[in-house]
Amino acid sequence: MISTRIVTLGLVAASMVLGYVVLAQSPTDPFPAPIPATEGVVQVRVTEFATIPDVGGETARMMLLVDEPATRRMLVNTMQGPLFTVSYDGRTVAQYVDINASNWGVQVQASGRERGFQSFAVHPQFGRPGTPGYGKFYTWTDSSNTAPKGDFLPGGGSNTHATVLFEWTAKNPQAATYDGGAPREMLRLEQPFANHNGGHMSFNPNATPGSPEFGLLYVGVADGGSGGDPLGLGQNLSSPFGKILRIDPLGRNSANGKYGIPSSNPFVNDNNPATLGEIYVSGVRNPQRFGWDSRNGNLFVADIGQDIVEELSVARAGANLGWNKFEGSFGFISRTAVDLNRRRADPAVTYPVVEYGQADALLQTQSAITGVHVYRRNAIRQLENLVLFGDFPSGEIFYIHADKLPNGGQDGIRRILLNDGGTSKTFLKVIQEKNSAQKKTPTTRADLRFGDGPNGQVFLLNKHDGTIRLLVPDAAPAR
Repeated sequence: MISTRIVTLGLVAASMVLGYVVLAQSPTDPFPAPIPATEGVVQVRVTEFATIPDVGGETARMMLLVDEPATRRMLVNTMQGPLFTVSYDGRTVAQYVDINASNWGVQVQASGRERGFQSFAVHPQFGRPGTPGYGKFYTWTDSSNTAPKGDFLPGGGSNTHATVLFEWTAKNPQAATYDGGAPREMLRLEQPFANHNGGHMSFNPNATPGSPEFGLLYVGVADGGSGGDPLGLGQNLSSPFGKILRIDPLGRNSANGKYGIPSSNPFVNDNNPATLGEIYVSGVRNPQRFGWDSRNGNLFVADIGQDIVEELSVARAGANLGWNKFEGSFGFISRTAVDLNRRRADPAVTYPVVEYGQADALLQTQSAITGVHVYRRNAIRQLENLVLFGDFPSGEIFYIHADKLPNGGQDGIRRILLNDGGTSKTFLKVIQEKNSAQKKTPTTRADLRFGDGPNGQVFLLNKHDGTIRLLVPDAAPAR
């Protein structure tokens, strides 16, 4: 019997906070107090850094920016298929490779908001001659090519498209453009629905050469889509859907012989042949972003919720983040309801360190968490020792203290506003003003993504104005 003490998604009224139109706190929000609009606000200067050109007449839908120190440049991808290089000063932007070019056979499926070239990762040995990872990088993309049989099938749905992991090998990593051959297919998933596809992909930047963690690739896989995880994949340890995988891209002991499964993975030696050795974390819904704390190794996972709760968790090997038994800290009932009586009711589940309600006054009618950057530098003093994350439709940027992690709820969340030319603004407002300058209709959503540059630089990406922005220290006072 379902408890009568539930929270349902309701309508909210309009109000004004700091001069911006927002939505008032809903009485059906599971959190009793809204995220403060003014208390604890941190303001950070932002500057335009680089421009990514349109792709096929459409604004570049930027997803990820990473640093490649050996070649002293950054790379940024767009969902449509191109991967660009950006110089450290932002003055030089060039297409490195278009993975959707016909000669590669990848066939990127980029229709709708959620499908496309999802993520990429550069092997930590990419620029080191004589090493096994020399010249290698990896792309995680949705594909319209559904003819090959998938390595993993969801057990339902309609095989709308595939999500495929490819390995690319450049002959000369220093070259301005990709000079290698066709990519090697490593892993293929048949997708049962059009949404909730691949997630973030990354090597652990804290891993040092010679350590067991070095060269292991973390791959986020969403629950397969639709709503509410109808196929029950998040808690199914025989399925990669609803998981974060950890693989050795240079190994060959997987079932298909195309990648390796590290012996240190949590389910490799559980004596259960039904569980997948690739799994590192289970019970995720849509892990669009994750990131590590360089000081203590914490792995933060930003997992997009169903319709009520967005969550940020610290996940360790073998962690179960609860989906779809739980949405955040609360028992999951349906797309519109959670059970307050089952708050953190299962000791085997790893619950969020912080979470927020989608009906919060600062947000839009649709919300989705993004991130994550743990700022351990001192260049921008007001960001020191903070965990940065955000809500990508609204463009709200939030923080919590990295050394004082909350125990769930949204009480610890505070805002970051952008100092743009001396005026405090939300990221969405900054994009809208740029759109007006571009003589475009201002967007109604930000589609915020974070990028990690050299020396702890924090970049802001979006899908609506082609502009990469950089958070910068306050200007020195005039003398």
